[in-house]
Amino acid sequence: MADELQSVISAEIDAIAAADAKGAANASGHPRRDYAPYRSSVLRHPTHELVRVDPEEIERLSPAFGHTDVDPLESDLTIQHSGEPLGERITVSGRVLDGDGRPVRGQLIEVWQANSAGRYVHKRDQHPAPLDPNFTGVGRAITGDDGSYRFTTIKPGPYPWRNHLNAWRPAHIHFSLFGTAFTQRLITQMYFPGDPLFALDPIYQSVTDPAARARLIGAYDHEANVPEFSMAYHWDIVLNGPRSTWMESEHDHD
Repeated sequence: MADELQSVISAEIDAIAAADAKGAANASGHPRRDYAPYRSSVLRHPTHELVRVDPEEIERLSPAFGHTDVDPLESDLTIQHSGEPLGERITVSGRVLDGDGRPVRGQLIEVWQANSAGRYVHKRDQHPAPLDPNFTGVGRAITGDDGSYRFTTIKPGPYPWRNHLNAWRPAHIHFSLFGTAFTQRLITQMYFPGDPLFALDPIYQSVTDPAARARLIGAYDHEANVPEFSMAYHWDIVLNGPRSTWMESEHDHD
């Protein structure tokens, strides 16, 4: 409930982590879809078998690139308007890999995020933080032959989300990867190192494997900084295998 204290949520997080450490729960190692500290997941997680679809019945054979190809400039979220957006300019780059470390080329990646004040350009976002007229917070790119991608953007701010009293989400960027068909779409989040909200956030803590959680955090990459322009972070996305990047349920939206 929204009026519950952080201490109640943190106690539940600690109890689940202790049970997992003893091997008493969640033997699969996958994050729970009904992770109780993340209150809304209990109500909206899937409870029935997946519905099988025949991709031949509808147009599901290629990513949704829109009416035109993806322009390289779409990966720069700071040049979409007439003025400069507010906040700390950053670049985020990395590679999309399969479980054997091979590059996944030609992959459509979409990103969306809050602005530097922690506000999304969305009618349902009621956080009383300022909107930035020069920042929409969406972009996309196609991975290169070596699986590489690169985005220029503004570091997002944390924001309240009403899971419980005084609940704040750590700063993050949403990533969507389309594969070769709509049914293959995967969604995840990249976080920033050293965020004090990690231990308090039920969504981040729902990934109960510490190593898997660590793989969601981008690494500060000083050598990739653009002098006098932007700080840089490196983040690889692994699609399968034991070191795969955690992906969200399609019902998770925070």
